[in-house]
Amino acid sequence: MSTLKVDSLVNGGKTIDFTYNAKVSNGTLKKEYYEQSTEPAYPCDGALWFNTSDDTFHVYANGGWYATTANQVVIAWYGARGVISLGATSAGGYRNTLEYITIATTGNATDFGDLTVGRHGASGVSNGSRIVYAGGNYGSAQNVLDYITVATTGNAIDFGDLSVARHNQPAGVSNGTRGVFAGGSTDNIEYITIATTGNGTDFGDLANSSWDMCGWSTLTRGVIHLGYSGGITDTLEYITIATPGNTTDFGNLTVARIGSCSCGSTTRMLIAGGRLSSSTIYNTIDYVTMGTTGNATDFGDLTSTRYAFSGAVSNTLRGVFSGGYQNLNTMDYVTIATTGNATDFGDLSTGAYTGAAASGT
Repeated sequence: MSTLKVDSLVNGGKTIDFTYNAKVSNGTLKKEYYEQSTEPAYPCDGALWFNTSDDTFHVYANGGWYATTANQVVIAWYGARGVISLGATSAGGYRNTLEYITIATTGNATDFGDLTVGRHGASGVSNGSRIVYAGGNYGSAQNVLDYITVATTGNAIDFGDLSVARHNQPAGVSNGTRGVFAGGSTDNIEYITIATTGNGTDFGDLANSSWDMCGWSTLTRGVIHLGYSGGITDTLEYITIATPGNTTDFGNLTVARIGSCSCGSTTRMLIAGGRLSSSTIYNTIDYVTMGTTGNATDFGDLTSTRYAFSGAVSNTLRGVFSGGYQNLNTMDYVTIATTGNATDFGDLSTGAYTGAAASGT
């Protein structure tokens, strides 16, 4: 048997990469780490794998993967219950109605309570236990903020005021502590601390005044589809939620549209539906990988073409899309980690569109 002894490895002064994520740097062999939905093919003992299909951690030893016994980290802007503001009616009315679903269990929506004022075209953010609904229209753009406690059905309570009145579907994103509202017939972005009632504070600006938008977030990043921004766009921009500032280019959707809705997981954002014109309405679902800027990829299709949703909600594994123009009570769902077409979930109590939604527990 031969022994190979090497005192040093040199590659122009840079880290030397080996196959399957192992590398030598500063004299230390670093173990593998994988983040994907399928088992890595050629791990070594001690390798770590985060399974993006069910958000579980595994370690590789003695020829097999073993799930860790540590409790899964709770991501604070998700939850088992989705709460949906029904928004507008076909007759042009402004509803204050809130309904809820259990995301893991298909079925029809149930009454939750009422917003402080009826309106449509709002947005919602969550910290897991509390959802804040922002802005909207009931005759004109509003600066209203109100909130609910997700675990307890009942009416919304006044939270404070936005610094800028917003309507026409602004985007809302959250890192579980801070909620950020962008656009809504303005280029302004502002934020709140979800656990503490109060008024909004300036965050930065979008590239242009925008509306008919949607957004999704991870612990660090919020990604926003600008919707109508000097024209109907396919533009995606992003912010770092903890650091106020202007948006940065992220990439583009597969088709330009307005009136989409979005949900996702810790790694993936889905953007569903929308329209290019009154005669061109999409059932398209796109997705992007949140941690890496780039263009969207086709995910599958909704059960029907629609836009101006009552919102989308997620429990990290499943995304549910609800309502749509004009006056649809449709809800359908997808498994976020697995591309494919949507499946019927159940119905809202009545047709609704241009609402707002978020999830919590």
